Amino acid sequence: MPTLTISAVRQQIASGEVDPIYLLQGEDDVEKSALAAEFADLVEEGLRAFNVDRIHAGDWTTGDKLADGVGSLAAAVRTLPMMAPRRVVVVLRAETLLMPKRESEAADRALEQLAALIKNPEKGSTIVFVAAPLDKRTKMWRLLDQQATIVQCGVIEDLAAAQQWIRTRLAKDGIEIDPAAARSLGELAGFPAYGRDKGPKGDVARLRGEVERLMLYALGQKRITLDDVRQVAGPAALQDDWAMANAIEAGQAGEAVRQLALMLDAGGIPEMILGQLGWLVRSKFAAIAPHAVRGSVEAVFRTDLDLKRSAGDSRVLLERLIVELCARRSRR
Repeated sequence: MPTLTISAVRQQIASGEVDPIYLLQGEDDVEKSALAAEFADLVEEGLRAFNVDRIHAGDWTTGDKLADGVGSLAAAVRTLPMMAPRRVVVVLRAETLLMPKRESEAADRALEQLAALIKNPEKGSTIVFVAAPLDKRTKMWRLLDQQATIVQCGVIEDLAAAQQWIRTRLAKDGIEIDPAAARSLGELAGFPAYGRDKGPKGDVARLRGEVERLMLYALGQKRITLDDVRQVAGPAALQDDWAMANAIEAGQAGEAVRQLALMLDAGGIPEMILGQLGWLVRSKFAAIAPHAVRGSVEAVFRTDLDLKRSAGDSRVLLERLIVELCARRSRR
């Protein structure tokens, strides 16, 4: 079966002509989850509750659980669609299912049942496996390579591809970016101006973080310039440990976000940075923004919980907190 790009899969979804089995794999969890969610567009919104299933395979860690899980997956796939042309079954953390760590008779039977399902897919159903990179030496990988449409997520080959990714991401929010600004972002994330086989691979996670941070900085703008990039993605050397706090105290959100980037790039620990923000709210806001103390304390507490639960990228969580604190600081 073919290996498709993300844009090609989106074109299939838009046309309604999709393949029976997909394997979305790669290191970019955000991109995988976003693409998997788009398969729901194959079903009218009012009918998705009956025709779209999301199955989490992460806790299928024993042979019995694996057998039960494959049984529920098969039942979902073989259920006829209700008032819709197709059923969609999305399997998250599918690597646990496709490459079980523990061998047992129950696990072997479950994998045989799964293999039979993959070899003979239901005409009215589409299965979307969302997984970390799989071991290509396994039987299951070889079977999927023959039967499934494989989509690599989080693979950006070179600087040109990085710039295209940046433009596409910003376009979703109705934002344009100058070519020089997109190139600068790609270079900051380490993408070379040639193919991956001729140079080092860039950092996709950093690229995503830089773009999200830039969007926060340029909130409300319709176009991002090279100067915007330079303001947010500055040098990695931090000059003043309290520059971020001072910027928040002055209500300068853009400068505070830039200083946060410098702190993190210099090895700052998110929990310690959050502690500094908590100190700032408790010690300074009572004098400079008494109206904002309660809401700001709640915002710090919420961010602390999100960091502990890993409910998002720590950099983005801190950036959002900074923007909120600045907004509360300035509001009367």
